[in-house]
Amino acid sequence: MSHTDPVAAWHALLDGPVGLESAEWINARQLSRGLAFGDRALSIVTRPRFLSTTGYDILRVASRALLGAFGTAGAAAAADPVFRAQFRLADWEETLLDGSPALHVGSPFSRLDAFIDPDDGIARITEYNAETPAGAGYTDALSEIFLDAPVMRRFIEDWTVRPLPTLHIVLGVLLESWHRFRGVRSLPNIAIVDWDDVPTLSEFALCRDYFLAAGVPCVITTPGALSYEGGVLRDVDGGRIDVIYKRVLIHELIAEGGLDHPMVRAVRDGAVCMVNPFHCKPLHKKASLAVLSDERNADLFSADETRAIATHVPWTRVIEERTTTAGGHSVDLVPHILASRERLVLKPNDDYGGAGIVLGWEVDDATWERSVLNALDAPSIVQERIALPTELFPAIQDGRMVFDDRIVDTAPFCWQGSFMDGLLTRISTSTLVNVTAGGGSTIPSFIVEPR
Repeated sequence: MSHTDPVAAWHALLDGPVGLESAEWINARQLSRGLAFGDRALSIVTRPRFLSTTGYDILRVASRALLGAFGTAGAAAAADPVFRAQFRLADWEETLLDGSPALHVGSPFSRLDAFIDPDDGIARITEYNAETPAGAGYTDALSEIFLDAPVMRRFIEDWTVRPLPTLHIVLGVLLESWHRFRGVRSLPNIAIVDWDDVPTLSEFALCRDYFLAAGVPCVITTPGALSYEGGVLRDVDGGRIDVIYKRVLIHELIAEGGLDHPMVRAVRDGAVCMVNPFHCKPLHKKASLAVLSDERNADLFSADETRAIATHVPWTRVIEERTTTAGGHSVDLVPHILASRERLVLKPNDDYGGAGIVLGWEVDDATWERSVLNALDAPSIVQERIALPTELFPAIQDGRMVFDDRIVDTAPFCWQGSFMDGLLTRISTSTLVNVTAGGGSTIPSFIVEPR
């Protein structure tokens, strides 16, 4: 067994019966615990993601600096409607911001979605999920399964393995948000709220069961089951709700129920504490990365924040008719986008699951031009193409172990707008690494060091 490369050491242990046994173990226990995204097992491979202590610390330091930059941009957006216009909020979103109590921070929990450059080892941030970051429950459960797998029993003889649990932080953030919001130390009644047909229902159950085991009341419910009367938000059974762990997307909630929905009215009246609050919307917009990297905002950020932006945020702009800088030169933005198809990505300002993303290098000139012109009519961003890292992962195919290169997406979980702990790792053979879009698989991540 190699004592310098944990991946090689793990793969060597998969040779023989233990490999098939481990794959069957991982798959069977996922099914028994409902660890699936819709009808797909979360993890289809037989190896977790390995990080060194040094590599994890680099991510942690980078995340703190970037969160500082996002915090600066968020504060400016809250204070100045003119500056906030750069985020391209809809009118109804502006209404929610103006009429809702703010929490101590815009996004008590969030997630930076990034890829670690295979050449220089630097994490490049492609999105900031500041509204409904999923995956904490899944990664905790997957970690438990992989830690008990037959191959792990052999692996830990030569390697120390440290999981990166996060559900305890989710619960801590919900409770801390409630305590700051209401000014009391009592335990609230928590409701996890989303539609009843979303593919992440199994993660809601993991969160609920964890909260209940910790002695915190929790239910899973839907927007349609809620009522609001006499200053109290209630579930369909009449149970009082104090804290909403919001998993429903705000734009879907408003599209379905409007600004007069019971959940919206309760939040705007300050009758419940919702995490994340409506004030998360500016930073959740993909335009937030354009706000960070736009030369017009350079004076807003501190020296440390400016360095973090230059290092970790790829060139990003809201698509509009204007002059800007690209590669150190002044350019007319739209002609520059049209001429640089192979190096650019188009994204809608507020969507998820990979919807509406156009990868310039995967379409022809005519399709690219149509996409750019369409993007001028709906809030959208253009972003510089980044290098995608790959790793070799084993999986069972036709009864035998097969090793394939898969793109690795690194998505650190961030808390209280100030620090990172834990991360979501997604892998895929497709350029669009997204589980919702069907292009990815989730795996647990461990910090490993030789004994």
